[in-house]
Amino acid sequence: MRATVVAQSKGRAVLEFPEQNWGGDITLLVSSLLAGEWADSAAFARCRLVELELPVGLLPGPAFAAPDEVLVGAIVKPSLGLSPQEVASTAAALAAGGADLIKDDELLGDPVWCPLEERVRAVAAVLPDGVRYAANVTGPVESLLPRARRAVELGASAVMVNAFAQGLDSLRALREAELGVPIFAHRVGAALWVRGSAVGVAPHLIAGLTRLCGADFVQVGSFTGSVYDTPEDVLAQIDACQRDLGVARAVAVIGGGVGPRNAAEQVRAAGTASGLMVLLGSAAYEYGSPEEAVRSTVESIRPNNAAESA
Repeated sequence: MRATVVAQSKGRAVLEFPEQNWGGDITLLVSSLLAGEWADSAAFARCRLVELELPVGLLPGPAFAAPDEVLVGAIVKPSLGLSPQEVASTAAALAAGGADLIKDDELLGDPVWCPLEERVRAVAAVLPDGVRYAANVTGPVESLLPRARRAVELGASAVMVNAFAQGLDSLRALREAELGVPIFAHRVGAALWVRGSAVGVAPHLIAGLTRLCGADFVQVGSFTGSVYDTPEDVLAQIDACQRDLGVARAVAVIGGGVGPRNAAEQVRAAGTASGLMVLLGSAAYEYGSPEEAVRSTVESIRPNNAAESA
């Protein structure tokens, strides 16, 4: 039951816990290790969890392996206030520019003025084959899986969940429901775990655990400076999405201040052109038109393809 200290040096300790304490119960594992009483204890002025190694096979990992290319994603904006038909019209423009994936904002769930089912129907009706729409299925926990299944039935080709607001086990539940579509994990709420330098959790650990729980798309911040991640943090999170953890790779989603003017720079800073997505948010609506913004982004990160098309 108890942990064993297997190493300690220069203020860092390595502890080993019996696997049978939690097995694959991610909620209790989080309660014990990521958000456990160690963070509550007055005995610690500084304590930070910097790595977590889990037995292979404990958690399912992604269902869809990351492709060996850079994808372009875009968020429908504004986050609130659009009708289903307005969401669909915006999604169609983003798709016309060449977006690989279009997703709901994390603030948009199932409001009366833009119901999830009506929104999915409207968007699915206008998107061409090959462009995924990630509908936000975040909401009441008792109806999460029926809501996700219904969204897929109506044409959603991906689902998104606010993984840290809904709970990390929501990723495992969606993954094991075998919906047949990839899962996009929004990281809203994770900052409250990772931004504290004295007490908290390392960002790359969060990214790796999100992948292990079943996310196919994992947010890793950006190199723009508009979000809290340092360049070193972003690189470590990309690595957590791609290194060998005994499961499929996840797509590392670079987002936060990313647009057509700096997307190529973000890819260069990542140091790899495999298994990445650059995600356009507000910047796609400050550059001519959303369609032009996506097209310029695609051309900037795939210049060879653009030349062949010309």
